[in-house]
Amino acid sequence: MSVRELVVLGTASQVPTRHRNHNGYLLRWDGHGILFDPGEGTQRQMLRAGVAAHDLNRICVTHFHGDHSLGLAGVIQRINLDQVPHQVTAHYPESGRHFFERLRYATAYRESVELTEAPVARDGVLAVTGAFTLEARRLSHPVESFGYRLVEPDGRRLLPERLAAHGIKGPDVGRIQHEGVLDGVTLDEVSEVRRGQRFAFVMDTRLCDGVHALAEGADMLVIESTFLDADVRLAEDHGHLTAGQAAAVARDAGVRHLVLTHFSQRYSDPSEFERQARAAGFEGELSIAQDLMRVPVPKR
Repeated sequence: MSVRELVVLGTASQVPTRHRNHNGYLLRWDGHGILFDPGEGTQRQMLRAGVAAHDLNRICVTHFHGDHSLGLAGVIQRINLDQVPHQVTAHYPESGRHFFERLRYATAYRESVELTEAPVARDGVLAVTGAFTLEARRLSHPVESFGYRLVEPDGRRLLPERLAAHGIKGPDVGRIQHEGVLDGVTLDEVSEVRRGQRFAFVMDTRLCDGVHALAEGADMLVIESTFLDADVRLAEDHGHLTAGQAAAVARDAGVRHLVLTHFSQRYSDPSEFERQARAAGFEGELSIAQDLMRVPVPKR
């Protein structure tokens, strides 16, 4: 059975707290596992969340600040220790290649897995699979940063009333799905387009074109909201978003499920992030991320 969910491994900005680990997010997408921004402690959080190294197919790093990348060394070594049998691909900003190499070879270990590096240098498509297209967009942060977007190909949804009107039932339903036409009736006549699901991951950034492009029409948007709205100047100075800004992006982009994360340690009441997101006019599903929570991608 296909599973599409976000497993939150860590939600802290800059430094971990007693209740929040450094960043780490696993997207389960049917048979694929994409690990985003493995900060320090990610390997242990994976254990606590029931996530195995074998679950990983891709690693996507937005930028090379420590809270988003210091866990790479442990995760990469665990992939090799567990002898993951499939290729794992790592995406990260091209300008940070030297950081990736240092983390990949931070200590001695035996390499046993095919880890393919696929650095990101510009906006565009990174990978196309049968299940999704992976894209990247440049963000606005003191160091080069990219956000990621996953887009499922459009499919078709069969309409029972139209099938019945044409007398199509039983094995013939499968035939028209696979062959596209049955006794002069086309698949278009008995179905409608089912838009593919969209997932967006936006970390450290100010408001910019890339944020809006990534969020557009997303079924789930995972986005940083480091600061509350009263600290908007701090957010701008340090290259971050506030809860209200992130929610306004989601509102304007038609996001179905908004996941706010990457919280500054200065705030002790997470409910205030929810209040400000609602005050910004976002009316869809809303999750204030907590370590080890699981958030299903909304079904279509």
